Amino acid sequence: MSTLTIDKPLANVIVIGAQWGDEGKGKITDLLSKSADVVVRYQGGVNAGHTVVVKGQTFKLHLIPSGILHPETQCIIGSGTVIDPGVLIQELDQLESLNISTRNLLISETAHVTMPYHRLIDRASEERRGIHKIGTTGRGIGPTYADKSERTGIRVLDLMDAVSLRQQLHRTIASKNVILEKLYDLPPLDPEAVIEEYLEYADRLRPHVVDSSLKIYEAVQRRRNILFEGAQGTLLDLDHGTYPYVTSSNPVAGGACVGAGVGPTMIDRVIGVAKAYTTRVGEGPFPTEIHGEMGEILCDRGAEFGTTTGRKRRCGWFDAVIGRYAVRINGLDCLAVTKLDVLDEVEEIKVCVAYDLDGKRCEDFPSNARHFAQCQPIYKTLPGWKRPTDQCRTLDDLPRQALDYLKFLAELMEVPIAIVSLGASRDQTIIVEDPIHGPKRALLYTNGSPITAEV
Repeated sequence: MSTLTIDKPLANVIVIGAQWGDEGKGKITDLLSKSADVVVRYQGGVNAGHTVVVKGQTFKLHLIPSGILHPETQCIIGSGTVIDPGVLIQELDQLESLNISTRNLLISETAHVTMPYHRLIDRASEERRGIHKIGTTGRGIGPTYADKSERTGIRVLDLMDAVSLRQQLHRTIASKNVILEKLYDLPPLDPEAVIEEYLEYADRLRPHVVDSSLKIYEAVQRRRNILFEGAQGTLLDLDHGTYPYVTSSNPVAGGACVGAGVGPTMIDRVIGVAKAYTTRVGEGPFPTEIHGEMGEILCDRGAEFGTTTGRKRRCGWFDAVIGRYAVRINGLDCLAVTKLDVLDEVEEIKVCVAYDLDGKRCEDFPSNARHFAQCQPIYKTLPGWKRPTDQCRTLDDLPRQALDYLKFLAELMEVPIAIVSLGASRDQTIIVEDPIHGPKRALLYTNGSPITAEV
């Protein structure tokens, strides 16, 4: 049985989602964290969730980086995240109750804070959209980022200063109450109650608060191995995703530099995580979505329900068009393919190789949302393997059809596959080669001929 061992330095690596999120980044980050000195969460908020299974025990993390399950790894919540302190404290308490130490968790003093009015406005505005709703989680993430952009937000460092917090919140809540009452017909918030609640949060979080950009830079100077962990996925990126059905931050690799506070020259590798099929939570176009029995089969076998909201995920076939787009936007060096085992019982497997857009073949992701909604998938059908793969630990263990399927995906994406996940547990993983260094001679094909690609 093979397990993940990386003897060479991990260097500074970004792990991103190559689809619409929910690809299994938590597991991949957890695996790679074994060799990381520092794990940094660089964007998103409690609207994202990572599920990690260790020795049969399931951990659901929302704000704390997945590396927290490795006791010697320092975990940093970067300034690009937005923090709901109440949820963060619940998460700390849960981990401590399971004997998971949180002493190595650091929180950026310049990260913005989600307030009660953010959650109220988020839910009310989504309800008002009616049939045009975006599908937000209602956790206040968009309004928090909106206040950040308007330069009216509350930051963690403001929580640490009672005088400053009182001044800012009295002023801010007065204006937010006008919106709540006049626009959404909701009762106003009591500023003093909010202030007292958040000052209690501040007391609990104070020992963890630091200048995170400085801490990361010091780790770079000491040649520490740093892993940057994003939330959501490429197609939910505010600038490069399926707008307006996107999140309010930048999950793409470039967002790691901004959200963590590091320069791009400090990044050595970018690893993309993609399911062996495709899922999407919430609203918006989804060309390869499967309706009917097969979609239900993938949902049931893959346990496709949101970590944060419990919402049922929409399931579809693998989409190589958005896959190639993710490679381009993120500069991916290699892929981790997850949930291959979910396809074990499927007779025939479809892969979207291109779109039909108004009678024309389209192989590139269209930026125009209206055009994307009109895209029809052009499929290549491959035979299934009809055998369980969850116990496979090497490529040689895989059925030939499963290996052919992975090779086909790598050829379409034009990027090597370094990791194959066959279940939620750490050991249900095939490490093709060192995913950070080492030449990729397996699973990268051009016109049927294997080539070597350094990553």
